[in-house]
Amino acid sequence: MNIAFFEIENPNLEKLQQYNINVKIYKTPIDKNHLENFEVISIFIHSKITKEILDKLPNLKYIQTRSTGYDHIDIVECYKRGIIVSNVKGYAGPAVGEFAFSLLFEAIRKTYKAINRVKNNNFNYKDLQGIEIYSKTIGILGLGAIGTQIAKISKGFGAKTIGFSRKINNIVDIHTSNLDEVLNCDFLFIALPLTPKTKNLISNPTQIKAKVIINIARDEIISKEVYQNFNGIIATDVTNDIELLQKENIIITPHMAYYTKEALERIFKISLDNLCDFLDNKKPRNCLIEECKKEYECKNIK
Repeated sequence: MNIAFFEIENPNLEKLQQYNINVKIYKTPIDKNHLENFEVISIFIHSKITKEILDKLPNLKYIQTRSTGYDHIDIVECYKRGIIVSNVKGYAGPAVGEFAFSLLFEAIRKTYKAINRVKNNNFNYKDLQGIEIYSKTIGILGLGAIGTQIAKISKGFGAKTIGFSRKINNIVDIHTSNLDEVLNCDFLFIALPLTPKTKNLISNPTQIKAKVIINIARDEIISKEVYQNFNGIIATDVTNDIELLQKENIIITPHMAYYTKEALERIFKISLDNLCDFLDNKKPRNCLIEECKKEYECKNIK
């Protein structure tokens, strides 16, 4: 069996030695001009799996994305071709949850701006008045591994925490509410996956009463209108919109929330577990067959 790993350097593949496989390693994202007859590919978020790519991989049976999000994969086309897709779940809670609060601190305490001033021998701080988290209300959209971690952290600051989730989550003691109430909080965290239902979920700037939005999910969950017209601060780790870089009230980091030593180790372990399941003729434990089927049916209904 021919397997390729993309967007990775020197992976430890010792766990795969028991299988009769041929593995190729690429540091770069998948490229339509440099494809071979792979049956399995392991990718990351910069590898866009389109119909054109799939056409060049006629024997492809399985795609493993080393990410929780899978909007870089045409899962409808995969479903039509019988290609199994899996992702990694649960790895990012501590890394992304903690990073989300680092964005909140920058938004409400302006620490980066203050540090840069002092480096330039400017000790003025009168225009950098902050806001406390204590006694405020934190709203969380999405209560998966990341949203749950954010809820746990927020309680340590003495904040009231409310959440909105598609599924009931009993892991953390949190008041679940409707979307409108969550948007009416002081600080809003977005931790939802991008799906047809969540795309542009936050679309009306006047509907949001929060002072700060922290988006560590996907860019498209917030509409362009909100990015352009929101009066508070938006801090995001997920946008590629260069125009937003110029806006004073938007803080952007380069999609690095997941990037810790521990999270990377969890990603690769879960990915190998998924791959070993497939090689053992089992359903990968993070298989996305139901998600693929739902999106396929949704598009066909339209």
